[in-house]
Amino acid sequence: MTTAPLTAGLLDASLAAEVLQLARAGGADFSELFVEDTVSTQLRLHQGDLKDAGGGNLFGAGLRLLYGTRVVYAYTNDVTPVGLRDLARTVARAQGGSGEVVPGGTGGLDFRTVDARPLSVAREHPLATAKRDKLALMRRAHGGAAGVGDVKTVDVTYSDRVQRVLIANSEGLWAEDERVQVRLYVNAIAQDGTLRESGYHAPGASRGLEYFEEVTPESVGAEAARIANAMLRARYAPAGKFPVVIGNAFGGVIFHEACGHILETTAVEKQASVFADRMGQQIADASVSAIDDGTIPGSWGMVTVDDEGMPAQRTVLIEKGILTSFMVDRVGAQKTGYARTGSGRRQNYTYAPASRMRSTFIDNGDRTPDDLIRSVDHGIYARTMGGGSVSPGTGDYNFAVNEAYMIRNGEIAEPLRGASLVGNGAQDLLNIVGVAGDLALGQGMCGSVSGSIPTDVGQPHLLISAITVGGRA
Repeated sequence: MTTAPLTAGLLDASLAAEVLQLARAGGADFSELFVEDTVSTQLRLHQGDLKDAGGGNLFGAGLRLLYGTRVVYAYTNDVTPVGLRDLARTVARAQGGSGEVVPGGTGGLDFRTVDARPLSVAREHPLATAKRDKLALMRRAHGGAAGVGDVKTVDVTYSDRVQRVLIANSEGLWAEDERVQVRLYVNAIAQDGTLRESGYHAPGASRGLEYFEEVTPESVGAEAARIANAMLRARYAPAGKFPVVIGNAFGGVIFHEACGHILETTAVEKQASVFADRMGQQIADASVSAIDDGTIPGSWGMVTVDDEGMPAQRTVLIEKGILTSFMVDRVGAQKTGYARTGSGRRQNYTYAPASRMRSTFIDNGDRTPDDLIRSVDHGIYARTMGGGSVSPGTGDYNFAVNEAYMIRNGEIAEPLRGASLVGNGAQDLLNIVGVAGDLALGQGMCGSVSGSIPTDVGQPHLLISAITVGGRA
C-alpha cells in the first residue's frame, strides 16, 4: 500500500477521515465510506429506428457502521462537506453517540492506498464516444439479424456505464476504481404465419467500445437470428426424466442460481444454505471444479477492487468435487470465521455491500461436446438456457430452455420448443457425469440483497445423468 493523496478525485482525504471518525462517535467498531459517481447511457432501436435514448448521472455516498456484526447503513446524495458531516452525525446520534469528535485534521487516520492495478483499461472510452458512433454499432447489429431466414422484427439495445468509486474506512484503507462496461442486446423475432419464435443474444464486457472489434455487432445480431430461426418450427418438447447435455456459456446460469447463491456467506451465515456445514466434504462429482473469479481482465464480472476496497481474487469454490471455499465479504467473515475473498459487492451507494458472485463458472474438464452427445442414446441437448426461478437455500430450480434439441442414438436430432429443466442444484452437482473442455462465459445481471450487479455465468458443455424435463409432448 502507498500513502493516499491529500485530495482524491471524488473526496478530500481529510474530510473522509473526519466523516469516518464522526460516524464512530456512536460507539461503532468500524466505519466505511463509499462514494460513487456513475454516468450511464442506454439506447434502443426498433426495426432500425431510434425509439428510446436515456441515461443519467448517479452521485452519492453511503456510510456503513459495524457494531460487532450488527450493520447500520445510511446514504445521501449530498456529497458536500456539510452533507457528509450531517449524515455521520445523524447516524452516530441514532446509535446513542454524541455525534461529535475531537477536532484535529484526520483524527489519527493514516490512509494507505490499496495497490491494485486496473485489470482492464478502456481504449475507446464510452464518455469519449459520440452517440452517433454508438448508434452505428447498433445499426450493424440490426443488419446482422434483419431479414435473415424468417426474421421479421429486430430490437437492439446498447448500454454503457462508467462508475467511479472511492472506498475509505476507519482502518485506514483508501481504494479508488473506475469501472467501464458496455453491452449490446439483440432480440430477433422470426415468424411464419401463426408461428412465432424469438432469439436473444446479449454479450458485454468491462471494456470500452473496442470490445465490439472482437465481438462484432453483426455476429451478435446473427446469433439472435440463428436461435429464432432454429426454434421457429420446433415441435414441443417431451416431458419426463432424461439425460441432459447443457450447453456452455450461459448454460452456467443453473450453477449460478441453484448453487452459487448458496455458496455466498450471505446465505451461509444464516444457515440458509445446504452447504453451510459441508466445508471440506464432497458435494459434486470428482469431474467438477467450480470457480468464482474477479480477476479475468475485461470480463463482465471483473472487479479490480470489490466494493469494500479489497483487491480482486480468484476463488476456487469446488475442487474435484470437494467444497473448498465460500464467497466471503467482511461481515460474512466476522460471522463465519472464513477469510474474505474480495466478494463484497453492491449495485450502488444506496446499498450496503454483501457477499456476491463475480465471474462464476464450472471449470474445463477432459471430454469434448461431441463425446458427451455421442454418449447419450435418448436425451435432451439444452444448447441455450433462458430465465427461471430458484428456491433460496434449497437450490430447487425451474429454468426455461431457449434452444433445445432431441438427442437420438448419440446424434442431435429435431429442435424442441417449450422445454424446461426442473431439478436441484446440489443434487445435480453429484449427477454430472461428463465435463467438456470448451469453457465460455455468458453475461447477466444478478439480483440479491445488495441490488442488481453485473456477473458472468459460465461452464463448458456438461452431461447430467438425469434431469426432469418439463414439456407438452
